[in-house]
Amino acid sequence: MASSASGRGGGFLLPAAVAALVVLAVAVVQARGSSAAPCVPRVFSFGDSLADTGNFPFLYGNDSREPALRPPYGETFFRRATGRFSDGRLIVDFIADTMGLPFVRPYLSGRTAEDFASGANFAVGGAMALGPDFFRGRGVPMGDRMHLGIEMKWFHDLLDLLCPGNRTDCMGMINQSLFLVGEIGGNDYNIPLLSRVPFEKIRTFTPSVVNKISSTINELIGLGAKTLLVPGNLPIGCVPNYLMIFKSDKKEDYEPETGCLRWMNEFSEYHNRLLVDELEKLRKLHSGVSIIYADYYGAAIEVYRSPKQFGIEHPLAACCGGGGSYGVSVTARCGYGEYKVCDEPQKYGSWDGFHPSEAAYKGIAIGLLRGTYTQPSIATTISSCPQLIELGSSIEYKVLYDL
Repeated sequence: MASSASGRGGGFLLPAAVAALVVLAVAVVQARGSSAAPCVPRVFSFGDSLADTGNFPFLYGNDSREPALRPPYGETFFRRATGRFSDGRLIVDFIADTMGLPFVRPYLSGRTAEDFASGANFAVGGAMALGPDFFRGRGVPMGDRMHLGIEMKWFHDLLDLLCPGNRTDCMGMINQSLFLVGEIGGNDYNIPLLSRVPFEKIRTFTPSVVNKISSTINELIGLGAKTLLVPGNLPIGCVPNYLMIFKSDKKEDYEPETGCLRWMNEFSEYHNRLLVDELEKLRKLHSGVSIIYADYYGAAIEVYRSPKQFGIEHPLAACCGGGGSYGVSVTARCGYGEYKVCDEPQKYGSWDGFHPSEAAYKGIAIGLLRGTYTQPSIATTISSCPQLIELGSSIEYKVLYDL
């Protein structure tokens, strides 16, 4: 039942890539089995479907139209649908594992302070950075949606639960925790794109999206956050559904090294440039705070350029979807209609046409956790984490597609 799309990258599985995968697996096993304290006491995560570990079912559990609430979602690792928009684990799962923590609990699944002993995840599938009023005010039709402001309200509510009556009691815990602020902002572009809002208009939204991420970081720092990991956007020109929707007969519209849509990836880079510049301004305002940029784009492009080095044979195809050259179609989607599921999800870069597979997430996570795609390096910023140090120093890094 597997789709027939083929990857543009080539080459054999090189020793450096194999070693990176093995070292990540060893680091996770050691973190799980060790009696030592975790690298950080808690992880708090904000974002959208790229980071949602299970809030979505609590909000939309009765919506039978949403395939992510049922199999085959979750089939690779959890063997059941968990509310994650993939076949298995997400980047936040690999980060928590490597830090020696359990998977980050969805905020809506907890009730007591003990439930959040290792942190909380506020991310929700479909969430945006900006509220719907921003788009309505610019003539873009928009229903009520989750957004970063609501996720921050949930965080304030959690602080009231953890430290009732006196939030200063939470200061030490917040100081020592890791905050993952995103990925967020992708849906501020995805929804207008799918609604066929002119691209030139969508591009004007980016400064406001970045400003919202920045104000959220400022708010978290004001509450005591000292270590924040802030992801940029993925290369959306490599998304199978967009490759289908915006298919072009012009060779120059595609990147020769990846087969991704050039103009869409250039837009992702534009968002990321503005975000990087904003983070640099924040670092100057908060000299005692570690603000780490997570280069999701760079880590993902490495997977798309050299997929076989990550065990992926079909980087631009969805494992679960409607078939066709990109594994997607206009008549069926994963879990809905006459969809197809591949036999080996680990060989696909996308799970459902919009979200990466666990295999792709793992490849991205390796680049982040080794410090290659974090600025400054997470491996040196969180110095109390031997797993990160081992992962970062185990292999002298060289871009895999240059080897």
